Amino acid sequence: MSCIRFNTPAQRQAMRDHRPVMLTSDQVASLHSAPPVTASKIARLRTLAVHTNPKIRESVASSPHAPDDLLATLARDADEGVRSCVARNEGAPCDVLRGLAADPSERVRGFLALNFSVPADVMNTLAADDSDVVRGLVGWKSSLARA
Repeated sequence: MSCIRFNTPAQRQAMRDHRPVMLTSDQVASLHSAPPVTASKIARLRTLAVHTNPKIRESVASSPHAPDDLLATLARDADEGVRSCVARNEGAPCDVLRGLAADPSERVRGFLALNFSVPADVMNTLAADDSDVVRGLVGWKSSLARA
């Protein structure tokens, strides 16, 4: 028995007629729009930002809808993971990101180096970081810009 399939011209045409429609990413996004950001959503973020579980605070720190003052507070969180999430958040204010450049955690500074919203002066600071890892991430990111 052969595994080769022999389709008639009519079968091939039927397969072409019924193939899935390919949508662009913009078309897919328009079909699955996010709900609007409301005052109650911001209130929930503020409530969750003081939760005892650092993983929940991390989710707030990662939110593109977190208010600037909340991100500034979370950037001073005792948990390194929470500060790392602020460092990765491309919506974080530049002043908050500048403050994280002096964070004692190599992990936080490393995530900061990968954030494409970090101002040039912060990248220059990170390029002179004591950590080989942070300097390496800065170099890798700058190589992407040259490519």
